[in-house]
Order: sequence, then structure tokens, then C-alpha cells
Amino acid sequence: MIGSGLLESLIDTHRESFQDVRMLNRIAVSVSDDLKAEVLSVIDEWKRSEKISRIWAKDASVWTNDDESKWLSWLDIVDEELGNVSKYRNFHADVEKAGFKDILLMGMGGSSLCPEVLAITFGKTNFHILDSTVPAGIRSIENKIDTEKTLFIVASKSGSTLEPNCFKQYFFDRVSQAVGRENAGKQFVAITDPGSKMEQVAKDEGFRHIFYGKPEIGGRFSALSAFGLAAAAAMGLDVESLLRRSKEMVDSCRDDGIENTGLLLGVILGVCQKSAIDKLTIFTGEAVHDLGAWLEQLLAESTGKNGVAIIPVDREPLAEIGDYSDDRMFVSLVTKDDKIPNKQAALLNAIRQSGRPFIDIELDSIENIGQEFFRWEFATAVAGSIMGIDPFNQPDVESAKVEARKLTDEYEKTGSLPEEQPFFEGDGMKFFTVNDYAKALTGSSAPEFLHSHLSKITQGDYFALLAYVEMDRENEDLLQAIRSKVLDRYKVGTCLGFGPRFLHSTGQAYKGGPKTGVFLQITSDDEFDLPVPDQKYTFGVVKAAQARGDFQVLLDRGRRALRIHLGRDAAAGLKKLNGLI
Repeated sequence: MIGSGLLESLIDTHRESFQDVRMLNRIAVSVSDDLKAEVLSVIDEWKRSEKISRIWAKDASVWTNDDESKWLSWLDIVDEELGNVSKYRNFHADVEKAGFKDILLMGMGGSSLCPEVLAITFGKTNFHILDSTVPAGIRSIENKIDTEKTLFIVASKSGSTLEPNCFKQYFFDRVSQAVGRENAGKQFVAITDPGSKMEQVAKDEGFRHIFYGKPEIGGRFSALSAFGLAAAAAMGLDVESLLRRSKEMVDSCRDDGIENTGLLLGVILGVCQKSAIDKLTIFTGEAVHDLGAWLEQLLAESTGKNGVAIIPVDREPLAEIGDYSDDRMFVSLVTKDDKIPNKQAALLNAIRQSGRPFIDIELDSIENIGQEFFRWEFATAVAGSIMGIDPFNQPDVESAKVEARKLTDEYEKTGSLPEEQPFFEGDGMKFFTVNDYAKALTGSSAPEFLHSHLSKITQGDYFALLAYVEMDRENEDLLQAIRSKVLDRYKVGTCLGFGPRFLHSTGQAYKGGPKTGVFLQITSDDEFDLPVPDQKYTFGVVKAAQARGDFQVLLDRGRRALRIHLGRDAAAGLKKLNGLI
């Protein structure tokens, strides 16, 4: 443990005076002596090699010397957007004047996760997010809003992403039926890159506003660009204050030494990954509890490629110290006003004292959340350099999209998806996997095949539940119960993702990272379906195609993956599945 050692003393020595000047969110670090020495060595090497100034000069040789330099405009976006605050102020005034009761943002991944974090953190209950093709989820959102008094924001960098386009078609049709097609565009806003297909659609259909992102900023690094700020303005947040507070962290990340906490955090992440400590377990206080969802995408999509990854573990139930293996590092993100229950605080303290890498971050208030957006973006770039990868591409996200598109195209031609055959059917469930893996599973019943699959989990692995069901409280509680049992039995990191949401997030690491994942994909029939206007396929067909495409890529990558298909009542099926484990 560091205790009064050099690394922590450096942080503590500078922290108070540093805070007084820059008002930065506080950070404290605990690592073993061996890791401490390696962290200090890497920071010293970065200082000698002037890598921080090279990052700010957009020098691709900091990473793989490929095309990284074209993806670094997120470094400058805060200063740039501070010159645009009147645009966001005027947008909010227009939203208020128009009298919209609700706002629905439709997007995926980096286009929707930051707005979701802002809406939940700041308690904006009339701001809704749609990032699911599950028909029940779409209907649930639709039932919460007054269509005629809702502002619809379509967020898509490329303008060609399947899900936002389907969402737009669905709700534009609904609004057109209510107010007339000639008036529908007045209820729509686009956030997209210049020259995209969505820009042309927005112009043709008379959208109320078009906000432009920067093509040189990838989606997961876009929180402090138009993709986060237009949403922030729509929900009534003070964009200028958010940016000015964020700028404090931006400026601090220009330092080339230990005072640069973005560098410090990135080096810890990178050094731990290189030391086979590659599961980052995220604990969040109640005030910022959704921040982990944004961190999941940033870390998994940025670092999960070329057979390596930092696997983020978010919202895993807090466990006893003996349930955590040596491949874990931890971060606690809270505000200074968060009240941590005594039992939780005791468990966290036990982890801190165990010698495992532990990062404590405390926000002065939720108003400082933008600082964490930038600090983690910068840290992720640093970690990617140490890991020897390009943190700005996402090759395996595209592979899943390609497979899903093949299936929807097939449906458009034939009116049906290709037939599939389970290798086992019982207890109201169907089991699917590739033939070779099915042969490796032993059993003659649903519980036996499920146990055989889970028994493939070994030391150093992680377990991921990939659920293509409605993301509601009941389903999430049931899935959390399943992951708790796996954690308790196998002592490995556990992940939970709802599809297709996770395809634009952690899916990159699951497919492009190391072969240490054991996956249980869960699908179900839909109780009802919804049409996608102007298409033959429905939302249920899109969801099924995405699930099957995702599963196929996992199998193509040689992952240990089992798919269990439930009946129409997903909750009842999940209860039964939980009972089988």
C-alpha cells in the first residue's frame, strides 16, 4: 500500500493548493508498492518523451502512428464550444417558448449516453432517452409522452445508423398523424455531422434546428461537443457553466507531471492492464450513479481491440473481499454530499486495504460532472498508448452491424428471417450455439446445459449477460440476481448489457478484446410488435436481427457463447432461468 509513499504523497501535497486554484474534483490513489514503482516510472518516461505535449500537438506516434491525429478534436472542443454558448442559450429559450412538455432524444452509444447521464444526474424527468429496438421499450416511452407536445431530438453522427433512423421514422409518422406532415418537422431537432444523410433529411423535412458535431470527434469522446451540449441546453442546464467547470480539467491535463490527474489515471489504467489487472470495477454514489454507463462505453469501445481490453464492470452488486480476484482494479465515483451506507462503506474500505488498485474520485458537486467526462477521455487516450492500440477506432462494432444488416436485408427480400435450429429445447427455452461448442456442453436438460456452460468460466475470465429484453426495473432486478449468483460461485467480474444498447458500447471489447469472456445471450419473443414506417421489417425483426448478428460475431471470434431464447413473457422466463442457476 502507498500510505505515505511517494505517489500518494505527491497527490496529497498538491491537492489542496491545486484545488483552491483550479476547483478540480478530488482524486486519491491506492496501489501496491510494485505497481507504484511502475506507475512512477511510466510517468517519468512520459515526461522525458514529452508525450503530453505531443498529445496536444495531435501527434499520432503517441499511439500506433496510424490515423489517430484525425480523431483528436475533443482536446479543443471545450474552448471552441465556449464561443458558441449563445447558440445553446437561444435553443433553450426556443424550447421554453414553444411550450414542449417532454423531450425525447433518440440515439445510440455516444449519441445518447452522455445525455442520459445528464438527465438522470440533474433529475430532468421530462427528458427521455430511446436507445432500444425492443417493441415493449418503445411503447413504454411512447406512453410517457404527449406526442403533440414533445420535442424529438435525433442524434446520429453518421446519419446512417439503423436504430436512430428507425426511431425517427416511427415518431415522425406518429407526429404527422397528430399535427399533419407539413407541421411535423417543427417538433424535430437533429444532432449530426455536416454532410450526413440525417442533415439532408432534417433540411428536407423542415426540422426546427440542426446542431452539427465535428467529424474529427468519435461518438464516445463527444460528451462536451454538440451531442452532449444540445441535449444539456434542451433540458435547461447552464451550458456555459458546465463548459467553464470542464475547462479547469482540460487545462490541468496540459501538465506533464503528477499534477495532471488525467495522465495519472491513464497510466494506472494502462499499467494495470499490462499487469493482467484488466477488470475495472466501478462503484458510484447515488448522485452520479448513471456515470458508469457512460464510462462503460468509453473504456470498452476504446481499449477492447487487438486481443486486449480493459473490461468495465458497472453496477455489479458490492461483494465481500474474498469474491474479488486479483485481476480487479476499482474506482469509486461520488460527490462530497453522497451518503454511503455503513455496510457499503465497510466493504469499500476492505477493498482499499486489500492491496488491489483503488481510485477514489470525489466531485465537489454534480455541477462538476463535465470534469469527469474530460478526465476519463484523456485517461483513456493515455491508457490506449500504454496498451499499444488505437483507442479511437471500433472495428468490431461495425462487424455486428454488418451481420444485422444482412438479416434485415434478407427480411426485406423474403418477408422472413432465416430459420434457425436450437441444439436443445426444454423448460420453455431454446438453446443455441455453434455446433463445436454445443458438443463441448454436457447434459440432457436445461439446468445441466446451463451449468455446463457456466463451468467453462475459469480464473481470469469474466461473465457477461447480454439481454435483448425490455430494460425495465423488473427485468434488470432478475438479471442482477443471476449475475450475483455467478459472482458468488465463480468469483469473476460480471457484466450486464441490454441489447441492442450495448452493441454500441461494451460490444467492441467483447468481440475485439481477449478471449476471456463467457457470454450468456438472452432473447425472447415479443408480446406485440411495432412497424417501422416505409419498411417491411418491424422493430421486433430489427431486434431479432441485431441479437442474431451480435451472437454470430461472438461465435465467429471463438467466444464461449450460449444463447437462450425465452417465450413471450420475458420476466417469467428470467424468473425460471434464475431458478435454474
